[in-house]
Amino acid sequence: MEPRLKIAIQKSGRLQEDSLRLLRECGIRVDDGKDQLRAQARNFPLDLLYLRNSDIPQYIEDGVAHAGILGENTYLEKQKDIRSVIFLGFAKCRLSVAVSKATEYPGVQWLQGKRIATSYPNSLRAFLEKNHIEAEIHDISGSVEIAPNIGLADAICDLVSSGSTLFQNGLEEKEVVLRSEANLYANKQLDPTINGILDKLIFRIQSVLEARQHRYLLMNAPVGSVERITQILPGMKSPTVMPLAVEGWCSIHTVIPEARFWDIIDELKASGAQGILITPIEKMIL
Repeated sequence: MEPRLKIAIQKSGRLQEDSLRLLRECGIRVDDGKDQLRAQARNFPLDLLYLRNSDIPQYIEDGVAHAGILGENTYLEKQKDIRSVIFLGFAKCRLSVAVSKATEYPGVQWLQGKRIATSYPNSLRAFLEKNHIEAEIHDISGSVEIAPNIGLADAICDLVSSGSTLFQNGLEEKEVVLRSEANLYANKQLDPTINGILDKLIFRIQSVLEARQHRYLLMNAPVGSVERITQILPGMKSPTVMPLAVEGWCSIHTVIPEARFWDIIDELKASGAQGILITPIEKMIL
């Protein structure tokens, strides 16, 4: 039987959706995981295990799953002996301390002696120790944000992305305990064959992540402007320059970091560039 890489992902939720989308962009086709515990990829030696997010680190450490996709916050909280492979650029959030908007909060020392409700006791404890604060930690699951309103705690420590949940519950973010994003983690003692499959997956992921951060840029320009335009472009190596049917004009093609486009657009236009087109890139092999 052909060896297959077993990867654990969240059973349901946004992290599962983003994980499956990444695999699709890597050219890997997996059946919908709804109501399934396990699914096979049709065109890559990979099996997906759909698990509770909090269980994934243990499954990886035990070798039940060879690797898994989960938030860095879960990895840090569970403190399992697994290795980080590659950050994936999605599911970005932060673990933060929040208090009631009506509370006067002069600084982190306000937490001294207070009651703090959280589902991340280990991460919160490390933060408190770092700041030399002693506080009472209430380890609860579920809707942590209601704890101050029902008198269970003076503050909470919970994940924040947009902050809308805090706002709806009359809370205000005060301290960032840690920042997190999705990461691919793996068992530290993989069989060489399985590790080889994982390396192939990592190669595909890297090409997708690089493509997401870059754009393909095309423009027309007078021949006399080419040298100036190529000096402006922050592209990869030298751009491609091709003559157009109209004498004295050429087409310039290059790849640039997406974040730089708006920084240089005015310079390009001022240097004679016309018909500027920027398009997404599916894959990018460096």
